[in-house]
Amino acid sequence: MKWKVALLLVAVVGAVGVVNYLRPIPAVAATSALHAQDTVQGTVPRIPWPSDGSGAVGAAGLGLIASSGNELPVSAASVTKVMTALVVLTDKPLKKDETGPTITMTDTDVQSYLADEANKESVVAVQTGEQLTEFQLLEGLLIPSANNFAQTLARWDAGSIDTFVAAMNKRAAELHMAQTTFTDTSGASPKTVSTPSDLMKLGMEAMKSDVFAQIVGMAQADLPVAGRVYNVDRVLGQNGIIGIKTGSGLAEGANFLFAADASIDGQNVTLFGCVMGLPTLARAFAAAKSLIASMRSNLHIRRIMAKNQAVATYATPWGGQSDLLSTVDVDLVEWPGMIVRQRLDAPALVVDQPIAPGTREGSEHVVLGDYALDVELVTASPLYPPGRAWRLTRINFL
Repeated sequence: MKWKVALLLVAVVGAVGVVNYLRPIPAVAATSALHAQDTVQGTVPRIPWPSDGSGAVGAAGLGLIASSGNELPVSAASVTKVMTALVVLTDKPLKKDETGPTITMTDTDVQSYLADEANKESVVAVQTGEQLTEFQLLEGLLIPSANNFAQTLARWDAGSIDTFVAAMNKRAAELHMAQTTFTDTSGASPKTVSTPSDLMKLGMEAMKSDVFAQIVGMAQADLPVAGRVYNVDRVLGQNGIIGIKTGSGLAEGANFLFAADASIDGQNVTLFGCVMGLPTLARAFAAAKSLIASMRSNLHIRRIMAKNQAVATYATPWGGQSDLLSTVDVDLVEWPGMIVRQRLDAPALVVDQPIAPGTREGSEHVVLGDYALDVELVTASPLYPPGRAWRLTRINFL
């Protein structure tokens, strides 16, 4: 009888072993080594907002830093032309040093010029039959701020001004410019309205174009009929300012959308800002300089992740282990008080065959302000499937 019991026990143990061996290998989740969020150290700076109007500031690689808190949609005025140029360069792109196609001025273009001149708007003279390249039209649009060139470009690009304005609003929606409405191509209409935060988004997008950045950084240009024209941005080159566009002449005051180069902790960073509704352009220029100085003083660059840093770890129940390593250095432009958020996006692994070092296994998602980055992660060490002994003797039910 005893031998039968013994045989039964052997059979049961063998059966358990077989079941254990044949059960699926459990998936192994990665454990993060980083904090989910981290507050940038330092006292939140007091920003010197203009006493009149409203403003917003930001930086490349960070996005919006802050706004004055009293933003309401007001007349965008000639800052509107930044969107006009962006739509044209999207539809008819130019590379640096390209002049683009030639456009012949028609009677319609001359009538636009005469009508705008009679209305005391900002214009550049044209003649019927005059030939201007796309680049020259953009120069006239952005440097002396010609309202008539905005209309000429719109008709050339889209066939009609109405169609072009619809494209401007579509692009504004794509850029999440929720407080912006375009009703014309030049900003002469008081119904074309925006806010500093919205226009700063527009400026950041436009400055990604080498051609746009080249033109708004020019002090002057020479056109066939008009001759030499000068940039209405009178502080170009001061305090690191490299553009972008002024807007004035309407009842709601003067606007200035600006970009400036700055050295932050030894690295070059482009600063952005916009002020709206100031009494004069001189006040707008002074406000921009104060905001640039504040950003220079308070922005810093910090390495939050180094190449080959262990960001997470896979640890198997059978004793295997491999860190997940960052593949790049991650340096962030930071403003005191902002929050860096991180999230591990790594799959649970079923190690049913060897995984070699350097295998890509997910990413680390990093967010600061409007900036977001996915850092590729790779395994540091090999991971091997479990051995027979572990598979036969495991007592967990995973």
